[in-house]
Amino acid sequence: MGAWLGSPVALIPLLILGAVVAVLLIASGLKDFGLTFWGFQYRFVPGEPDASSWGIGVFLVGTFLTASLSLVLATALSLALAISSVVYLPPLPGRLLSMVTNLLAGIPSVVYGIWGFVVLAPYFGLTLEPSLRDVLGWLPGFGGPASDIGPWGTLLAVFVLTIMIIPLTTALMREALRSVPRDLVEAGLAVGATRWEVVRRVRLPVARNGLWSAVLLGFGRALGESVAVAMVIGGTSIALPPNLYASTTTVASFIFSQLDSALIYPNLFVLLVEFSLVLLVVAVVVNLVAQRFTRVELATATTLGGGE
Repeated sequence: MGAWLGSPVALIPLLILGAVVAVLLIASGLKDFGLTFWGFQYRFVPGEPDASSWGIGVFLVGTFLTASLSLVLATALSLALAISSVVYLPPLPGRLLSMVTNLLAGIPSVVYGIWGFVVLAPYFGLTLEPSLRDVLGWLPGFGGPASDIGPWGTLLAVFVLTIMIIPLTTALMREALRSVPRDLVEAGLAVGATRWEVVRRVRLPVARNGLWSAVLLGFGRALGESVAVAMVIGGTSIALPPNLYASTTTVASFIFSQLDSALIYPNLFVLLVEFSLVLLVVAVVVNLVAQRFTRVELATATTLGGGE
């Protein structure tokens, strides 16, 4: 009886995903997925479909640029937080650190957006970005004319995204490090290794698949964030960002910001559906790869722990 009830329920996520893909395919009609669709020329002329061009290239570059940079920062910070709470901190401070980190995940994205728009944007535009340009202007992405510096742009979006994905990546990395069999850790300590040497030579190698899974899932979160990014990234969709200070846009933030116009212009509505389909495919691929790492991690932990 349980098998008859459980099998259909287990198919519900797959059915929902199939329904979403089917609706997007039907709504888009796949009529714009030509070579120009993957180009870098985007121009929307209301009421003149023939004069419009629908290149997604600028949006994809903005998406992967902001998501990749925020993921690099979030990975470093999350790994430090996970190692601190699992290895170095006593139980009570470790639990408090984990609780505070997890609480960040419950903050709505619009709150992060308002915080970035009202509090961080003036500081970035007036203080941080001019200082970075003066000190690190010789590095690619940190130079450029002073006119590119403004209160909203790529760097601010990267910072906000970093804060938003840290709770997810930290929680997953923490669990990956905790899944390392205790016998291996104690064996390392028994032969005279320090706690850091055990982390570097035992915990990190054994938990590497789980750590990569955390990185990929954080990347998927960063790719799909729309509201907060739309509020701080500036929204320029006509050119690639020349540096980290200039404004740009992402696929998700563009979809969010253009929803009201799409209700008026059918061609723009179809374009947003096609953009959504591309974003969905990318997110599914990233999550499938992350799940693959998770399965490998579970199998490794079971083998090392002596399980079946």
